Amino acid sequence: MSDRTRVVVVDDHPLFRDGVVRTLETEPDLEIIGQGASAQEAIHLSQALLPDILLLDISIPGGGIQAAQAVASGCPVTRIIMLTASEDEDDLLAALKAGARAYILKGVSARELLSAIRSVIAGESYVTPALAASLLSEMSGASGKTRLPASPLDELTERERQILEQVAQGNSNKEIALSLHLSEKTVKHYMTNVLQKLHVRNRVEAALLAQKK
Repeated sequence: MSDRTRVVVVDDHPLFRDGVVRTLETEPDLEIIGQGASAQEAIHLSQALLPDILLLDISIPGGGIQAAQAVASGCPVTRIIMLTASEDEDDLLAALKAGARAYILKGVSARELLSAIRSVIAGESYVTPALAASLLSEMSGASGKTRLPASPLDELTERERQILEQVAQGNSNKEIALSLHLSEKTVKHYMTNVLQKLHVRNRVEAALLAQKK
């Protein structure tokens, strides 16, 4: 069960959201860990839970594109999938620029949705074929050019800072988990996020960077 993909679903239409959740809950390899209805909730849930997948609608209060930008920047381990009714190519481009890995129209079947989700889990990208998938390859070059902040450490959340401080002190994941009342798996998940934010390869490099700071 520990290998299940952790999913958060954010959509401001409860009936539709419930349907998506029920569909995903029947899959043994997927686990719904949170639900929301706004951009603010999408950002909060992503920072608090660090899901593997965030299913996000564009038209949620606060804006799905803005939420995608914040999550892509703050939670790089979370892969964003836009699940929307908008067929506007400008929305598609904006979503991909914001960091979304997939853009799926709400009219898809459950089978197609699951297939797209699993493609993203496998590290691929997906765009509903009807929306000219050629746009995806056009965007792939631009999305690869990530802008480094003045100090990557400034991008860490409070929880990530707490964990990194203990890593810098030489504590193991198990010791950190006990200290912060978290599971060891959660600590590992946070550390994966920290390594990606700091652009380092392992916890030793992360610790050295923290000590320099």
